[in-house]
Amino acid sequence: MSPLSSAPPASSSAPSAPPNVLLRGGPDHVTSTKRVRYVPDPEATLKLEVGNTYEHFEPTAETAEHEGRPLRVLRWTRRTYVAE
Repeated sequence: MSPLSSAPPASSSAPSAPPNVLLRGGPDHVTSTKRVRYVPDPEATLKLEVGNTYEHFEPTAETAEHEGRPLRVLRWTRRTYVAE
Protein backbone atom coordinates (compact mmCIF):
# COMPACT_ATOMS: atom_id res chain seq x y z
CA MET A 1 0.00 0.00 0.00
CA SER A 2 1.29 3.48 -0.86
CA PRO A 3 1.99 6.03 1.85
CA LEU A 4 -0.49 8.88 2.10
CA SER A 5 0.45 12.49 1.60
CA SER A 6 -1.65 15.56 2.13
CA ALA A 7 -1.10 18.66 0.09
CA PRO A 8 0.14 21.42 2.39
CA PRO A 9 -1.87 24.63 2.46
CA ALA A 10 -0.47 27.41 0.32
CA SER A 11 1.59 29.90 2.28
CA SER A 12 1.60 33.51 1.17
CA SER A 13 4.99 34.17 2.78
CA ALA A 14 6.90 31.33 1.08
CA PRO A 15 7.51 31.14 -2.66
CA SER A 16 5.34 28.49 -4.24
CA ALA A 17 6.93 25.40 -5.75
CA PRO A 18 6.20 24.68 -9.40
CA PRO A 19 3.38 22.18 -9.99
CA ASN A 20 4.38 18.54 -10.35
CA VAL A 21 1.05 16.67 -10.58
CA LEU A 22 -2.26 16.78 -12.42
CA LEU A 23 -5.36 15.37 -10.69
CA ARG A 24 -7.79 13.47 -12.93
CA GLY A 25 -11.26 12.19 -12.18
CA GLY A 26 -13.27 12.61 -9.05
CA PRO A 27 -15.91 15.12 -8.08
CA ASP A 28 -16.58 18.42 -9.83
CA HIS A 29 -15.84 20.45 -6.68
CA VAL A 30 -12.13 19.74 -7.19
CA THR A 31 -11.86 22.68 -9.58
CA SER A 32 -9.43 23.01 -12.45
CA THR A 33 -7.32 25.44 -10.42
CA LYS A 34 -6.86 22.76 -7.76
CA ARG A 35 -6.07 19.99 -10.27
CA VAL A 36 -2.60 21.29 -11.24
CA ARG A 37 -0.57 21.49 -8.05
CA TYR A 38 2.62 20.73 -6.19
CA VAL A 39 2.76 17.74 -3.83
CA PRO A 40 5.85 16.75 -1.81
CA ASP A 41 5.82 13.12 -3.03
CA PRO A 42 4.20 12.52 -6.44
CA GLU A 43 4.81 8.77 -6.02
CA ALA A 44 2.52 8.55 -2.96
CA THR A 45 -1.26 8.48 -2.65
CA LEU A 46 -2.63 12.01 -2.24
CA LYS A 47 -5.27 12.55 0.43
CA LEU A 48 -6.81 15.94 -0.37
CA GLU A 49 -9.12 17.52 2.23
CA VAL A 50 -12.14 19.16 0.59
CA GLY A 51 -14.76 20.39 3.06
CA ASN A 52 -15.71 17.46 5.30
CA THR A 53 -14.29 14.83 2.92
CA TYR A 54 -10.98 13.49 1.74
CA GLU A 55 -10.54 12.84 -1.97
CA HIS A 56 -7.93 10.13 -2.64
CA PHE A 57 -5.76 10.17 -5.77
CA GLU A 58 -3.33 7.39 -6.76
CA PRO A 59 -0.23 7.96 -8.92
CA THR A 60 -0.26 6.50 -12.43
CA ALA A 61 2.53 5.89 -14.93
CA GLU A 62 0.98 8.61 -17.11
CA THR A 63 2.33 12.14 -17.51
CA ALA A 64 0.70 15.23 -19.00
CA GLU A 65 2.27 18.48 -20.16
CA HIS A 66 1.17 21.76 -18.60
CA GLU A 67 2.81 25.04 -19.65
CA GLY A 68 5.79 23.12 -21.02
CA ARG A 69 6.33 21.11 -17.83
CA PRO A 70 5.69 17.35 -17.50
CA LEU A 71 3.30 16.55 -14.64
CA ARG A 72 2.65 13.17 -13.00
CA VAL A 73 -1.02 12.18 -13.38
CA LEU A 74 -2.82 11.13 -10.19
CA ARG A 75 -6.17 9.42 -10.73
CA TRP A 76 -9.09 9.72 -8.27
CA THR A 77 -9.88 6.46 -6.49
CA ARG A 78 -12.29 7.17 -3.64
CA ARG A 79 -13.77 9.57 -1.08
CA THR A 80 -13.73 9.19 2.67
CA TYR A 81 -15.25 11.42 5.33
CA VAL A 82 -13.56 13.40 8.08
CA ALA A 83 -14.30 11.89 11.50
CA GLU A 84 -16.00 14.33 13.85
